[in-house]
Amino acid sequence: MNVFAAIELAKSKGLDLIQVTEKVDPPVCRIGNHGKYLYSQQKKERKIRANTKESKLKEIQIGFNTSPHDIATRAGQAEKFLKNGDKVKVNMVLRGREKAMGEFAKKKVELFVSEVDKLLPVKLERPLKREMKGFTLIISKK
Repeated sequence: MNVFAAIELAKSKGLDLIQVTEKVDPPVCRIGNHGKYLYSQQKKERKIRANTKESKLKEIQIGFNTSPHDIATRAGQAEKFLKNGDKVKVNMVLRGREKAMGEFAKKKVELFVSEVDKLLPVKLERPLKREMKGFTLIISKK
């Protein structure tokens, strides 16, 4: 239909000509109340926003001398965070002479990741990384 004819038809009914999409040729339009159309679009967007959950980055800190039982406890806490859809940053701070024993610290962090993996399958978002004060890595649920 001709654009001008469509506008005249809409005006004669006391409504508006609303362009639904311009991606196709010719553009798709419909006759209706523009205010109601905008309201329904906003309602759809609000519904989509309400259903999406924003994931946060939770942090768990492990010490150099953390016992295996404490690692298992923190793994349980990490499991709870991962089930809620959050990512977990595992942080091991090294102080003084502990910095010289990097291999032992890596094994401790890998032990933690294996404990969490037993409870819930995980993937590494960011692999184990050496930083100034220790090691960090980020895990998330598969």
